[in-house]
Amino acid sequence: MRLARLRNRWTVMAVSALLLMTGLAETAAAKPAAISTGAVGAALVDVESGRILYSHNGDKPMLIASLTKIMTAIVAIEHGKLSDMVETSARAAGKEGSSIYLRRGEKMSLHNMLYGLMLRSGNDAATAIAEHVGGSEEGFVHMMNAKAELLGLANTQFMNPSGLDANGHYSSANDLAKLTAYALKNPVFKEIVKTKSKSAPNPNDPWDYVWKNKNKMLAMYEGADGVKTGYTKKSLRCLVSSATRSGQQLVAVTINDRNDWNDHMHMLNYGFTYFPLSEIAHKGQPVSGYPFAVGRTLRYPFAEGEKEQLQSKLKLLNTRSTAYLLGERGTMEWFVGDDKVGSAPVYESQDARVGVNKPAGASGGRAGAGSNGK
Repeated sequence: MRLARLRNRWTVMAVSALLLMTGLAETAAAKPAAISTGAVGAALVDVESGRILYSHNGDKPMLIASLTKIMTAIVAIEHGKLSDMVETSARAAGKEGSSIYLRRGEKMSLHNMLYGLMLRSGNDAATAIAEHVGGSEEGFVHMMNAKAELLGLANTQFMNPSGLDANGHYSSANDLAKLTAYALKNPVFKEIVKTKSKSAPNPNDPWDYVWKNKNKMLAMYEGADGVKTGYTKKSLRCLVSSATRSGQQLVAVTINDRNDWNDHMHMLNYGFTYFPLSEIAHKGQPVSGYPFAVGRTLRYPFAEGEKEQLQSKLKLLNTRSTAYLLGERGTMEWFVGDDKVGSAPVYESQDARVGVNKPAGASGGRAGAGSNGK
């Protein structure tokens, strides 16, 4: 009898241990695997939502070399006229470092010069663009810093448009991830940085300029579509890359990383594997308990187990507010725990702004605002 009781006790203990191990394994499986890089600073962001998926020393201000040109390009696109002919000054033609070999007095369209800036990292192009769009290099740098402040890039400051090392010129991995996610929503920027090769008229020779993109990720990684390389002796190797798979675009950033190509492939794989985009609500989806509908489709890169914690809250507008008089009725907000993951305006269900068909494959149901609201 005693031997039987001991056997039963050991059996119960073994089963309990097995159940505990299984539970731990399931918990571990629900969490993204740990990753690391050789970078001093690194970040990974989902472009659509802006969610930072991975960060290492992400807020540390560092030298960023020609990653600076991401800001140069988006400011020039937003404030310049692409068809304008940009004249190369003596200062621009003599700029040190990487170059597209512009000559003093040479004229090139701003659009083409932006390709030379981003594909070949021309410091001469950066200076010429800055002088044209900003009136002077210093004026353009002021525009760059104003844009950084507007985007909330708290660990960023520019001293030039090229990225040459300078006191007070710095950014961080997280800031660069946020900046690039913003810039990639501009169709001109998006088209330029994914281009592998570009030709442009050359007024000095009988042949055209032909620029091959320095970004090897475009050929190394399936779905790669940007963005920018960088290097100086002080910053060392810097890289921002982007890739799109199954309708999701991610941006990876590394600063001071000897193994950046491999690290970026690893980071992007990590993001696509553990943080796939999932629909929260689609445009036109009814709001539970109200004669309203969601005004835009919202997607978010949930880690496993997060979407099950999703809660919603409807914030109604004052009927006297300008937004209400223009047809908006409120804002639907979604949370995972205390973290807000997204929001969308809501309108009357009959409003033309939500009069679209439900997208194929979209989840059914209503956007909750009642008992499951936060």
